[in-house]
Amino acid sequence: MKGVILSICPSADLVDLTHEIAPQDVLGACLTLEAALPFFPEGTVHLVVVDPGVGSARRPLALRADGHSLVGPDNGALTPALRGARWTAVTLAAREYGLADVSRTFHGRDVFAPAAAYLAAGVPLDRLGPAVTDPVLLPIPESRLEGGALVGEVLDVDRFGNLLTSIDAARLAEVPGAGPPVVEVAGRPVGGLVDAYAEGPADRPAAIVGSTGRLEIFVRSGSARLALGAGRGTPVRVRR
Repeated sequence: MKGVILSICPSADLVDLTHEIAPQDVLGACLTLEAALPFFPEGTVHLVVVDPGVGSARRPLALRADGHSLVGPDNGALTPALRGARWTAVTLAAREYGLADVSRTFHGRDVFAPAAAYLAAGVPLDRLGPAVTDPVLLPIPESRLEGGALVGEVLDVDRFGNLLTSIDAARLAEVPGAGPPVVEVAGRPVGGLVDAYAEGPADRPAAIVGSTGRLEIFVRSGSARLALGAGRGTPVRVRR
């Protein structure tokens, strides 16, 4: 993919955000894009390829949103760019902006990388194909108030074993009652909210507002995933 991009747009600066997303994990791609998108400069072209539907009828997309261009499969991976922003999208149908021979198993190389490179080289978005008005949006779980508590779930587990949750830090003030917040994972209390990883106890989980603005559960110098046996979908509650 890098070779294709540099062959079309030799001046491109390539930044590898991650190659650690699990196979077929479209939600993981979404969360990674959500965390990174605001910190790249306007005009960046983001190439997102987590594509379990490669070779199928799923559409290949390119879009512009909030000053950024994005290229990837129409499977929900581009959802963060499509929420709360004005966007324009097309399906990649113009063959002259892809490789001449398209494999059914490697659209990242043959379809998406060329499209990203042409966008980086200044080709207008609408030259790549016809407009799309109904891109797939992935339903990313959120939190809700229920029974006097803020209820969410684990969205992802990072390589440190920290549990990223669907509870946005901005909603913590909505938890009714007095006193400090208490966090529970699958009904098990994990201690209070701390301001730094170093403030967490070494022998049990604690909670923190992470760099993405979401509530996280962690174990200092350990793994909350192992300590709690938790993973994606495990319920999380915050009460007072």
